[in-house]
Amino acid sequence: MLTRETVSGTRHAVSAGHYLASAAGFAVLQAGGNAVDAGCAAGLALGVLHPDLVSVAGVAPIILRTASGQVETIAGVGPWPAATDARYFQREHGGKMPAGVLRTVVPAAPCAWITALQRHGTKGFGEIAEHAIRFAAEGFSVYPLLAENLANHAAEYRRWSQNAAIYLPNDKPPEEGALFIQADLAATLRFMGDEERAARARGADRVAGLEAARDAFYRGDIARRMVDFMQGEGGWLSRDDLAAFRCPVLPPAGVTWRGQQVFTGGAWCQGPTLLQALRMADRAGLADLPHNSADYLHLLAEVLKIAFADREHHLGDPDFVDVPLDALLSDAHIAARVAQIDLARAHPGMMAPLIGTGRGVPEASAAAAPPVEAGTSYVAVVDRWGGAFSSAPSDASWSSPVVPGLGFVPSNRGSQNRTDPAHPAGLAPGKRPRLTPMPALAVGADGGVMPFGSPGNDVQPQALLQVLMNLFVHGMSAQAAVEAPRVASYAFPGTSAPHDHFPARLAVESRIPEAVREALAARGHDIRLWPERTWLAGCVELVRKAPGGLLSAAADPRRPAAAIAI
Repeated sequence: MLTRETVSGTRHAVSAGHYLASAAGFAVLQAGGNAVDAGCAAGLALGVLHPDLVSVAGVAPIILRTASGQVETIAGVGPWPAATDARYFQREHGGKMPAGVLRTVVPAAPCAWITALQRHGTKGFGEIAEHAIRFAAEGFSVYPLLAENLANHAAEYRRWSQNAAIYLPNDKPPEEGALFIQADLAATLRFMGDEERAARARGADRVAGLEAARDAFYRGDIARRMVDFMQGEGGWLSRDDLAAFRCPVLPPAGVTWRGQQVFTGGAWCQGPTLLQALRMADRAGLADLPHNSADYLHLLAEVLKIAFADREHHLGDPDFVDVPLDALLSDAHIAARVAQIDLARAHPGMMAPLIGTGRGVPEASAAAAPPVEAGTSYVAVVDRWGGAFSSAPSDASWSSPVVPGLGFVPSNRGSQNRTDPAHPAGLAPGKRPRLTPMPALAVGADGGVMPFGSPGNDVQPQALLQVLMNLFVHGMSAQAAVEAPRVASYAFPGTSAPHDHFPARLAVESRIPEAVREALAARGHDIRLWPERTWLAGCVELVRKAPGGLLSAAADPRRPAAAIAI
């Protein structure tokens, strides 16, 4: 039974991880904005509406398609500061990366939104930020997941008084339904808009006005206050790091799959993991098996485990790492990997690489369960001209301090690097973390287009693979594809510290029948039962435009997401 219907329209549609962000994006579309304008408005709003999971000064990877058909990515993740001591964590912390300012990389989200607007938008920063500013200044209602996260992380928020003041008002986690206000954050965003307006008053055009808003963050008073605080706390971030930063605009990675060109970011994120899994699933015959049967879920899990093993062995910032991406997605490698799958038995650990020598297979983690990773949100937009926008902003607020007076945590995405510089995802000055947020886009040979994505750390490519199969193989409606029960493997080293590895572990939403779960366990899968619907299984949003122009949009009920179309 679906919790809601697929929404449809003929003009434009938006689906985002919070209903107010969807409303913000829709308002921009209704005011004549395009998909980029609306996506940036919704994405910026998510940094306010998910204050636990998304930072306005965090990461914001973007993939978009213009109305003319051009597909590009904006690598919205910043590098480690130039002063970073790559051996520091191994030398001083036994290879651990402690909470605090030392995990800070250059904040990328403001640059990502502004770069997209400068290249393909029609609005100014103040226009797209007005909704986020209002939600921060006037507040919004605390929803169940926010209340749960703030309560679960209350001890971490109390490590810094300025964090506690925002996230634990009156020194306690706010209850569901309480009004949540972020006055300092509203003032910061308002200042960026003021700098843009001042530049426009001096005769600057729209693009130059956007640059003035950008300079306010990366070169002006915001940069000065940010760096003064970070360096006062012992951090590596400098004014030069901020001033020199620009989000790279890069071609996407992509594969052809069942009449679709499926695009993600390159090896600077985990997007290629989805692409490899799609190709292996097709080669292995997953589409021929009954949906969510024991045979289907076993093969799905084994395909995912291989894709994640190759991620572990190979993927990292391609400016620093020689990533054999073409080889990983080649027919020969896909065939060789599929040949390693045992249809009767789960592989007991992580497979060794077939390309190169690798680094060996890590031992299983001693912990009982992986850490709960709730970070990231997502927004998808398609406009009336056929433009499409897909972005997954992120960065949690409980593991690093808020900059006093600015109301945000500078990107702490360094926590997704390994502290061993020799690892493909190891840290180094100027190197980007290998990002888990991975917005995606599908373009059909028939002219259709579909931005799609999900939060969920390492669950993201797993949830997206299952939804794509539901849509393009099993013929489900958009909403049914999103709501169908899911599974997730943990049989590989996790991206986020402490990089736990649980060989053969498979988490399963309890709507998967007990007989199927028992059959999977009999094949060697370590089954861990989830509730009927859980945000741990991701929160997929999508907008799909059919060749005839009809739009359909879906929003996952596992979080407070919503879709709007007209």
